[in-house]
Order: sequence, then structure tokens, then C-alpha cells
Amino acid sequence: MNNASPNLCLALGSRASVEGRKFAITLFKSSAPFALQTTAFGAYWQIPFPPRTGPTLMRFVNLTRNIEIGANAYLLEIGGKSVVIDSGMHPKEEGDSALPRLDLLDGHHVETIFLSHAHLDHVGSLPVTTRRLPNSRVFMTEPTASLADAILHNSVNVMGRKKEAHDLPNYPLFTHRETDHQEHSWISFPLEHPYTLEGENLPVDELNTPGFRFHHAGHILGAVSIEFFADGKRLLYTSDVNFDDQTIMSAAQLPRDGIDTLIIETTRGDNPTPEGWTRKSEERRFAEALAAGLERGSVLVPVFALGKTQEVLAMVHDFRAQQWLPRELDIYIGGLSTKISTIYDRYANQQPRQLPGFQVLPKVAPRVLSGRTVGNAPIREHCLYAISSGMMTENTLSNVLARRFLQQERHSIFFVGYSDPQSPAGRLRAVPRGGTVELDPEHPDIPKRCDEQNFNFSAHATRESLLNYIVSLNPRQVLLVHGDQPAINWFQQQLQTAAPHMKVIIPQPGESIDLS
Repeated sequence: MNNASPNLCLALGSRASVEGRKFAITLFKSSAPFALQTTAFGAYWQIPFPPRTGPTLMRFVNLTRNIEIGANAYLLEIGGKSVVIDSGMHPKEEGDSALPRLDLLDGHHVETIFLSHAHLDHVGSLPVTTRRLPNSRVFMTEPTASLADAILHNSVNVMGRKKEAHDLPNYPLFTHRETDHQEHSWISFPLEHPYTLEGENLPVDELNTPGFRFHHAGHILGAVSIEFFADGKRLLYTSDVNFDDQTIMSAAQLPRDGIDTLIIETTRGDNPTPEGWTRKSEERRFAEALAAGLERGSVLVPVFALGKTQEVLAMVHDFRAQQWLPRELDIYIGGLSTKISTIYDRYANQQPRQLPGFQVLPKVAPRVLSGRTVGNAPIREHCLYAISSGMMTENTLSNVLARRFLQQERHSIFFVGYSDPQSPAGRLRAVPRGGTVELDPEHPDIPKRCDEQNFNFSAHATRESLLNYIVSLNPRQVLLVHGDQPAINWFQQQLQTAAPHMKVIIPQPGESIDLS
């Protein structure tokens, strides 16, 4: 064939001619990247193409608009393929400002979108992204698919209410019908098994064919860290991860070696873990505070509908079993929390978790608080209200209830995780007892007379455990994402001392980074 040496551009199964001689040429997959099969010049030829040499092209683009925790989305080029990782919506922005930089996808042939989990800042813009990439498939775990369906449909409802309240012309950004239609392209995959980027099975030890596998992330139900590989090189995107057991979710199960590039969250980088803190001791402190607060009056615990509600309810069940709380305690949750809890119960035996088989709704038997009646319903005495949203966003049930809790000395508001300083929850926590707080700009400021306490039950890994993981994994390079600038700065400074040989990258919005 070298004697003929024609310059040919051939498709699979194509036919060609050289110097008037017709022959069949077939390109097919083999143990080499490709092989050429031909009947040229009266003979049968099967010539494997030489293996690709040199570094694998691997490129990363940060699709977020700012260095912060917002509309998380990234473009990864690996093994000649382009994939999108996550497609979030910024919880504090509106309109196009709440979306990732989807314009940066222009010119890229993206066939697959990977979802790490179903929190809004990772899945909220998926219908918009899929609309821009109409031929793409969406890969995730089965629980994430169920949760994403509930979260996206709820988001349509929220955007509809915002449109009515603030006359937003482009809202909702997507519809119920569009979401339902796009779900036909969603494909679920199990943990720990390798697949090609097209979703085909691979041998367990295969790392040369461009592919992926999901690892249990320990964050919420269905959450995964995603490992990508090609030509023997491995990249790990942790997404949101937790290395400690929670009440329901068990700790992350991530690779401990062999990773060349690590893309890791930095959420709690500016939040040191208190000396001597353990989850068990924090649970006991929470139980004692609940018992005291419920004896005085009622307790409001602002929670996220997905993840935090189910963890708090499981803790309360445990507190009852240990007789730290009365068994006859009435507990109220919201409608979305109920829907999410139903999904948690559906997968009680199918995911890595604590308390296998434990079902939240039958065991805890919470009452459902309706948004239509909360405005007029009185606060019942000696009851626990585990109500969303966790940030007490304007017009949510927790925000509406807090206006009444705040003014009563006998009542309590307990926070069980992070509150953005600019959110209503963050503003409330910053005001001392006796001061006034603005929960909603459309309502008067409210005096803060109630008891307020804070507890640390974050679903994100501590900064210390994240740093330990980076150092012990010892990747060639690490990309710091999903954190505010002070959090990212802390990790950068620590790694300069703990791993000076490691390349530390802070991806700027829109920046294309060569990871080869």
C-alpha cells in the first residue's frame, strides 16, 4: 500500500479506486485504535493503524460566569470527544444571568451531558442546555434522574410565580412540557462500572478507550463523582462530595490513586472545622437544644427540600428512639420535601447509605404544611417545623414562618448548615437578639426576639478532609472549582506548602485550559 501511497479520506465501509483499480476499503475497530481492511491489488489486506503517540488532548473550559458557587457547568474535551459536566442555575440570579455561559459551547460537537447530582446549582439549567444541544444524551444515576425530574418541575413553578410577581419577560426559562420531552434522552448508569462516552460497556480495567465511571460521592441521594479516562490517563471530577458519614448518606467512595488530573470542589475552604468537632457530639448538642426549645415553644429549622430535610428527619427519628425527644412530637415539612422524601424512600435499599431500608415518611410520619394555608395558619405550640428553603429565600415557607417565629421569645430558629451572608437566613444570623432583620424587602423589618442557634451538618466535605484527599491522591494537577474566592485561596495557599510539586489551577470563567 505504501507504493500506491494515495491521500484518501475514507468513511467506514467506503469504496475507493487508485490508478483505475477499484477495491473495497473498510475501517473497523480492533485492538489498535482502527485497522484498515482492503482487497486492493488482488490480495486481501488487514493493516492495523499505528497506535496514537504523544499526549492525549484533554481540555477544560469553565462555563460559570464568576468564581463562586452558582450555575455550575464545565466543558471537557477528552479523547476527541466534547462533553458537558453539570448544568446548573444560579440560585441568586434571574434570567440569562442565572445560566452558565452556554455560548461557549458554539463550535463544539457535544453528544453527552453528565449530571453529578440533582441540586439546582448543578441541574437547574439542563432544559436550556439540552435545547441548545438537541441531539445530546444526558447521563446520570437513576436516583438523580428521579430527583432531577422533581427539582426541574418545581423550578418551572417557581419561575412562573416570579414572572407574575416581578413581570419577568423571559420566564419561565423552560416549561413542564419541554422538561418531560427532554427526559427521553436521559440515561441512567450504575456505580463503579466503566462505559464509553457513548454509554457502551467496557472491561473493568479498560482505561485506553475514552470513557467514564461513576463513584459514590456521599453528598445526597444519587450524587456521584465522575471519573473520565482515555489512553491510560485518568481525570476525576468530584462535584459536591462528603468524606464523612451523615445520618442517611454514607461517606464518599473515591479512587485513592492513579488520578492524573483532579477537579475538586472548595465549598468550605473559608470555614475551618471547630477543634474537637465530631458529628456525634454535634447531633447530641442538636438533640439537647431541640428538647429545650420544644419544651418552651416551637422550633423552626430552615432546610433544603433535597438532602437536608431527609437528614434532619432521620436524626429526629434517632433522637426519638434514644428518648431524647418525645415520640408524640408533631413534625411539619413542605410539599416539595414530601415529594423528595418519597424518592428517598423508593431507593432505600438501592444506594450506598447508612440505615439501609430506612424509609423517612413511614418512620417519621411528618405532617405536610401547605403553602396556600401557611400565611394564615397559627404556629402550633411544641412542634418542629423542618421547612424549606434553607436560605429562607423570599416567598418560601421558611421565610413566611420566620416572620412570626422571630417575634416570640419562646420560639426558636435553628440553622443546620451554611447560609449565604446575603440571603435572608444569612442576614438573620448576623443580627443579635434584640435587633431587627429584613427578611423580605417588601415587608417591614422584624425584631429578633426568638432564640437562634447554629449547628454544623453540612453535606459538603470539611476543608481539612478535602485537603488531605488532594495530598494523599497526589495528582499531577488539581483544578479548584465550586467555591468563593476566599475558599479557593485557602486551598491554593495550603497546597503550596503541602504539595509544592503539584500544579494548582484556578479556572477563570470562559478560560480554556490544556490538561494534556
